[in-house]
Amino acid sequence: MALNKEEKKLATPKGLVNKGFKKIEVKINLKKILTWVLVVFFIFWLLGVLANFTIAPKEISFSQALIDIKNESVEEIEIEGNQINLHYQDQSLATARKESGESLVAILQREGIDPAQLRISVKDETFSRVWIDILLTIIPLVLIGGFFYYTFKQARGAQDSIFSFGKSKARQFFKGKQDTNFADVAGVDEAKRELEEVVDFLKHPGKYRRLGARTPKGVLLVGPPGTGKTLLARAVAGEANVPFYSMAGSEFMEMLVGVGSARMRDLFETAKKNAPAIIFIDEIESIGRSRSRAVSGGHDEREQTLNQMLVEMDGFSPNDNVVVIGASNRPDLLDQALLRPGRFDRRVVLDMPDIRGRGAILKIHAEGKPFSKSVDWEKVAKQTVGFSGADLENMLNEAAILAARQNKKAIEMEDLEEAATKVKLGPQRRRLQSKREREIAAYHESGHALIAHLLPNVDPIGRVSIVARGLTLGHTMISPAHDRTQETKTRLVEKLSVLLGGRAAEELIFTEMTTGAADDISKANKLARSMVVDFGMGSLGPITWGDQNDEDSWLAVDPVSPKMKAKIDEEIAALIKQAYQKSQKLLSKNRPVLDRLAQELLVKETLDQNEFEKVVGKKGRS
Repeated sequence: MALNKEEKKLATPKGLVNKGFKKIEVKINLKKILTWVLVVFFIFWLLGVLANFTIAPKEISFSQALIDIKNESVEEIEIEGNQINLHYQDQSLATARKESGESLVAILQREGIDPAQLRISVKDETFSRVWIDILLTIIPLVLIGGFFYYTFKQARGAQDSIFSFGKSKARQFFKGKQDTNFADVAGVDEAKRELEEVVDFLKHPGKYRRLGARTPKGVLLVGPPGTGKTLLARAVAGEANVPFYSMAGSEFMEMLVGVGSARMRDLFETAKKNAPAIIFIDEIESIGRSRSRAVSGGHDEREQTLNQMLVEMDGFSPNDNVVVIGASNRPDLLDQALLRPGRFDRRVVLDMPDIRGRGAILKIHAEGKPFSKSVDWEKVAKQTVGFSGADLENMLNEAAILAARQNKKAIEMEDLEEAATKVKLGPQRRRLQSKREREIAAYHESGHALIAHLLPNVDPIGRVSIVARGLTLGHTMISPAHDRTQETKTRLVEKLSVLLGGRAAEELIFTEMTTGAADDISKANKLARSMVVDFGMGSLGPITWGDQNDEDSWLAVDPVSPKMKAKIDEEIAALIKQAYQKSQKLLSKNRPVLDRLAQELLVKETLDQNEFEKVVGKKGRS
């Protein structure tokens, strides 16, 4: 039968090696070999010991052996060197020793005994003795040689580990090694567009250089935790057709001096050899923190690492084909020399996703999970204002766990709502409360909810509950009608009244104050201080009274005088007092509604938006 070209190719030895067989690699494990040698040596030693413990035959004198032979009581004679083994007619055994160098046959003839009448055998142990001598000679040499080899290997490994401190620990990824790409990232379209451009620049540098554009040296990803900085970097690793090196800022720092800068040099040298390449440094503020101008006794290790990074990114020897992507949630801590053009040319801000971004993120993380047809994704996106991408992923996972716990075949809307509340406030905790404690909690939450309902610029109430979650005994959730990028003074003042509505309801109904309002008071004080100190919304004018000190300056001077601090405190107290009085006035005026709402909470414990509005009525337009 004729073979075609492909079959002939496969039939050749080369084809067989390449197509049908894998290359066999023999690896010698010295540790295992030494272990087996020791085991064999131990077995031989044990056999020798056991042989010595066996029942030894009776030893008699040579003259007695001759007498027994003459008396014909010996059936067989076995010669083993200078030892003579006598097998008697009664099946007993005895041994005797003759003089060395003298023949037993000659001795028997001298004694008048005919050797031909006896059964004499000679046991030849020459071969076994030779092997025993060889083993006894070789095994100690092997053990000694193995011991010295293992010792030198360990010493060399320790030496190599000492010198390897300066090697970078970056993880390298090539195309196909990451299953994340830009299609898996949502809610940060502007940031994704910036990084897509960087990847395209590295893939097709010619179309940019024709117009005189140069490769961006660095891209800084800035945003709160959970907004997708690391996910975007993983998407770049999945999309880029160039080597991708990932390393955390903390991995540069070690106990030894100079290790950080050495690892930085090694990282850039490796990237330059494989250029074009991308370097990703997560939590870059751990090494890129602003350098201190205070007097110090020596160079800080972190500062040396930062200096080396500055030189590598834009030093005397430029690198045109290595892009550095840094991620940080504290850009205010970074050194200005690191942020200037030529090093980090672009700053990409990742903020909390808006309603459209949350919808896209939910769509990505919902893949592979069964959902009921009753799920309203638009409503879910509206109810998750302030959630990051990580929060949304966690919410869907919690919803799946809740549905599985109840043996459901699909995730329902109530599971998503409960999961969203759990992510924001924590799981439910059933506490043993007295009747009065439950009434106080009901009126407290009713005070928050009713004030929010009555004030025109506060968003509608989404849920009111007196079920304990986390450290709270109840909660009032406000569902924003839409995402806001800025706040007005009117809305902030009304928010103060909502925060203090719980304390006002307690005082109105029970003429008593409780510790349950501690967190509300703390939040109200922080908000009022921000309004006066940071936003310039007080009577002191549009002046920032916040901390203006340079923490690295030699001489720290407080820019706010004690007299001005007293005025600031008075302004904060006036805002809080005004908001509290407004809450008291509204609750006193709407006392019947407050009572109905509290009683409804005592019965049902949790009210959603529809149930709440059935008690208090529809809210006007905000």
